[in-house]
Amino acid sequence: MQSNSGGAVLEQGFIPDASNSRAFRDALGQFATGITLVTIASESGPMGFVANSFSGLSLDPPLILWSPARSSSRFGHFAKAAHFSVHILRDDAKDWIARFGRQGAGFDGLAHVVTPEGVPVLNGALARFDCALHDTHDGGDHLIIVGHVLRCHSNAGQPLVFSQGKYGSFYPQP
Repeated sequence: MQSNSGGAVLEQGFIPDASNSRAFRDALGQFATGITLVTIASESGPMGFVANSFSGLSLDPPLILWSPARSSSRFGHFAKAAHFSVHILRDDAKDWIARFGRQGAGFDGLAHVVTPEGVPVLNGALARFDCALHDTHDGGDHLIIVGHVLRCHSNAGQPLVFSQGKYGSFYPQP
């Protein structure tokens, strides 16, 4: 980006396509998001998936959505899960990202409890939404999963934030 002599920011535009997918991803990264951990019970045992593609969708009925990448090795498990829980990570829970990442330990050796629907959940999240699958929609290289929120849990604290390829914290302005 450049500024002209009047102080206005000059934007650099492009049409997103395969030749500039990194630039498109970087542009999307300008939007700060929270980080979630989605958990399910699978035939392979308790499983977690770190995602920042999460949003509230509806208050009545209470719906949320999240979008796993089709390229994930765990995609099939999450795409067919009838129940799942979405944990919004606190700013002190960054270690959960590595634990539930591609080569992480996941639930191995980690204390957790199970919801009435059999979903493994962790204590200490900023918020948690226990969901039943409501619907799915095609989202290109992702699947849009809509969950009907059965229960919600909320705790005090600050969210873990992701923007421009980095993790950080949110500090309210006075």
